[in-house]
Amino acid sequence: MLTDTRVALPAQRPLADHSFFAALLLLAAALRVVTMLGYRPVTLYWYDSFTYLDTAVHPAPSATFHPIGYPLLLRALLPFHSVELVAAVQHVIGLGTGMLLYAVLRRRSAPGWVAASAAVPLLFDASFLRLEHAVLSDTQFIFLIVAGPAVLMWSPRLSVRAAAGAGLLFAAAALTRTIALPLLLLVVFVLAVRRVGRRPLAALVLAGTLPLAGYAAWYAQHHGRFAISGADGVALWARTMTFADCARIQPPPELARLCPNGTKVDAASEYVWAPGASLNLLPGDRFTHNDLARSFAIEAILAQPLDYLGDVVRDTAIAFSWTPVPHPDRTTPAFGFRSGHWELPDQPLIDKVKREYDPDLRGLSSVSPYADFLIAYQYAAYLRGPFLGLILLLGAVAAVRRPRVALLPWAVAMGLLIGPVAVLDFDHRYVLPVIPVACLAAALAFRAGEEGIQRKWPSRRQHHDSRAQ
Repeated sequence: MLTDTRVALPAQRPLADHSFFAALLLLAAALRVVTMLGYRPVTLYWYDSFTYLDTAVHPAPSATFHPIGYPLLLRALLPFHSVELVAAVQHVIGLGTGMLLYAVLRRRSAPGWVAASAAVPLLFDASFLRLEHAVLSDTQFIFLIVAGPAVLMWSPRLSVRAAAGAGLLFAAAALTRTIALPLLLLVVFVLAVRRVGRRPLAALVLAGTLPLAGYAAWYAQHHGRFAISGADGVALWARTMTFADCARIQPPPELARLCPNGTKVDAASEYVWAPGASLNLLPGDRFTHNDLARSFAIEAILAQPLDYLGDVVRDTAIAFSWTPVPHPDRTTPAFGFRSGHWELPDQPLIDKVKREYDPDLRGLSSVSPYADFLIAYQYAAYLRGPFLGLILLLGAVAAVRRPRVALLPWAVAMGLLIGPVAVLDFDHRYVLPVIPVACLAAALAFRAGEEGIQRKWPSRRQHHDSRAQ
């Protein structure tokens, strides 16, 4: 009896075809070139952009809303004395974030078209183009909060080295925007629930907290208090001004000075700057009363928890509107590319930044036909609120189906969505970092099929051999 025994060799997965994503990346790069040609030199905001540039020249921990992370990037580019170079680097960072998003999804078995599609909002939404072309911390922050989960998700088993690297990334994110501080705690909680092991978890905690502790010590040298920011209490106080009722709170006399005094504005964040708000009527700078403001806010939240939650839910819901809602009314929530020329304000700080950072600093001008194209493009290239809701819903499905992979990015996306509203207010700028992380979670609902990758042996040849037996 003749036998013909054959052993099937392990199936080899072919190299992924990245041509679709490469084409998208090329188009996204072209859009960024058009943006740089259409708006010269860059978008500068008073007073945020100029305080960042000033801190880059004179590094020191800020007692307001701006930690040191982004000024360090600006300082690295200081020898070139060009804000246009800053914008160019940020456009490259935006492209790099899209590539990272695609790479980690392919690594975790997402189909090519799904991984490429997940990067589309980040690469093509006009709001991201505007952020990258402005001297603001957002682009750096978005890269860091995408890179952190990406490092943690890169391999099925989390190593100590990867955990430490992710901890450093989240620490850098917190030093860029302080809203990442609670994100670090959220990530630790999710990984603890996943039982990744004590050593990786310890590495993440140490790598994440040591840089923050070092910065807090530096902050203490300048401001006499071990902290990351001197504005957290002011922000939370402003959040409570939309609902606080001192008849119910009954604060002690020292805190009663911060009760609502009848001043009305159209958004919680506006209370920080409203001249008539109770905090701004106290002697000295508003940020010198940060601890007092925090104490009042905690008292208000404990006395009126349902009112607080109701305001957070109501303001968070703005993110899901089809038509962008101005909040506050003075802002442009979307479609901000316009024609014209905008002079810089007459401010001593601007003159100082001109002397020390970029002597060619000037007001923004639109340049045709590039700006004309972007003005038309932005109305189509905008992720509407209901689509963001669908992406988050799909991410929730992925988190249930594949919790070991998708739960982390979905939790980070939800933290980024709710966190800023809970500690200050809703802002359309604050929603943009949610989008790439939410897309990362949503894309994990799909897995590349096995068909066409692994071939099985019960073929004609095997059937013929069995008959020969």
